[in-house]
Amino acid sequence: MAAILGIVALTSTYIQGMPILAKDLLAHNTAIAPLLKTDTRNIEKEIEDYNTQTRNKYRGGVVYDIDTGIKHIRLKKYYQGRPVSINVVEINQNINPDIRIKPELASTKLAAKRSISTIAKKDNSIVAINGTFFKPQTGVPLGTLMINGKMYTGPIYDRVAMGIFESKEGTTFDMSRVQLDAKVISHNREVKIDNINQPRMLSTYVLAYTPEWGQYAPPSPKEGMQLAIAEDGKILKASANRLEIPENGYVLVGPTSKLSAFYGKKKVKVEINTNPDWENVTHIISGGPYLVKNGERFIDTKEQKLLAIGGRNPRTAIGYTADNKLILVAVDGRENSSIGLTLNELSALMKELGCTNAMNLDGGGSTVMYVNGRIVNKPQAQGGIALSNALTVSIN
Repeated sequence: MAAILGIVALTSTYIQGMPILAKDLLAHNTAIAPLLKTDTRNIEKEIEDYNTQTRNKYRGGVVYDIDTGIKHIRLKKYYQGRPVSINVVEINQNINPDIRIKPELASTKLAAKRSISTIAKKDNSIVAINGTFFKPQTGVPLGTLMINGKMYTGPIYDRVAMGIFESKEGTTFDMSRVQLDAKVISHNREVKIDNINQPRMLSTYVLAYTPEWGQYAPPSPKEGMQLAIAEDGKILKASANRLEIPENGYVLVGPTSKLSAFYGKKKVKVEINTNPDWENVTHIISGGPYLVKNGERFIDTKEQKLLAIGGRNPRTAIGYTADNKLILVAVDGRENSSIGLTLNELSALMKELGCTNAMNLDGGGSTVMYVNGRIVNKPQAQGGIALSNALTVSIN
């Protein structure tokens, strides 16, 4: 992980090498450069070749053209002699640089849930699948979620996440388990920030809450306190009780033994880093466990504390190929017409579809895929359950 040189002021903090606006706390709003439109390649020939490759790759399936570079494929496979219905969307931005891939929240606040159709229509998306794990009672995402350079939630158990990188050269992907390395500093005092907008795991943790969390920070832990901090780093208020989250600021919540280090201080600074050092990442969406890692099947359920999601179930997965195609998969399950997949079977499927890296997303009742204005799989609840967030695909 690249070292951060010096102490970075709150009004110019950095995450993964990128400037952060204080009003967005541990994130920034990235100015995305437009993709180059001038292209001397024979695009028509590339499209024709891609059409042929897709038909050969998904032989036995039904392939639909959704837009240039976007295919929807219906597959029926058999496991132990029983059927499984699989929907795949394959995205080839090499022949259509106008495709945009990004996570989308259900609302401007984290504690919200909406249908995938509602989420998809926010950006006129033509494809969407359910995204990160989330707290069922509230909808707050559980795990790393960054949208347009803004970090909405931090990692849980260092679970695997996919980074989406946009530049004038095009969109690329990376996948890794993500850790947060953050601290708040004033003069010679510094305290680790353990997470951002996430539930408390330990009473000893210091957590940061932004306005997207809600009007007020959660209650302090036993013998704990809260600090309300403005966008310029000024400490506005300290209390053992819940504090209102300042507009464009944030609240730190943690043990008094740690946060009292800032008693009497007028301002603080924040230093942020992540591991891996994803410089210029635009979006991050987390899941777990891994399904394919560096071209090999790899399932680290125990390490990511996901033993509870074993068995044969509806599944959602994402991955990407060596030639930068994105693969989205929704597998129906828990019914006679489609019995679902185990994680081992899903891993084998993603490898078969050509993924060099792939990961599981929230599944079970959450599994749903939206294409061209309709739900194309058969989720357990008609139209799919209300979701916290989705991964969406749109055309500029």
